[in-house]
Amino acid sequence: MAKQTAKLDGVKIMLAVSGGIAAYKAIDLASKLTAGGAEVRTVLTENALHLVGAKSFEAVTGGPVYTSLWSTGCLTAEQEEFKIGHINLADWADVIVVAPATANILGKFANGICDDLLSTTLCACWAKPMLFAPAMNEKMWANPAVQENVKFAERLGVELIGPRQGRLACGAEGIGRMAEPQEILEAVGRIAAQRKHKNK
Repeated sequence: MAKQTAKLDGVKIMLAVSGGIAAYKAIDLASKLTAGGAEVRTVLTENALHLVGAKSFEAVTGGPVYTSLWSTGCLTAEQEEFKIGHINLADWADVIVVAPATANILGKFANGICDDLLSTTLCACWAKPMLFAPAMNEKMWANPAVQENVKFAERLGVELIGPRQGRLACGAEGIGRMAEPQEILEAVGRIAAQRKHKNK
């Protein structure tokens, strides 16, 4: 039986993709979010661009993709405004989804480091509903510094989904796989519903 699609009509989602091998799963996630009715804008780190193409996200979401200080694709006048401002992106989004969330982006978020568009935007929208889907080598996940960053993110209200047990990019078995797109989609649907109820 096919999984039900989350009801995300009218929800504005900023999908943040950092440079982990699991970035390829984010294309499927972007497609599922869009099929659920969400308006999706994607932010890719420079490292993510080495693994996945901006055009793939444009194709499945119909929305612009932002990298560094530039956006790609055919933009409307309204979209052009987002080219220059991380604050604009932060203000626009209802929910922020970071998938995959690497050890690097977790560390930047937890320590207020702002050295690219994604980390700067995350710093600006820390008070909004956020869902991180960690993905990394099991040894990195077990690192006490990474765990401290995770705890700090959770104290700020960030919800984490995963990582899961399974085969990792290095070939080993362990905890570090990004949660599957369908699982992330269902979590986003729940967060969006909670946000809607709270606003009422």
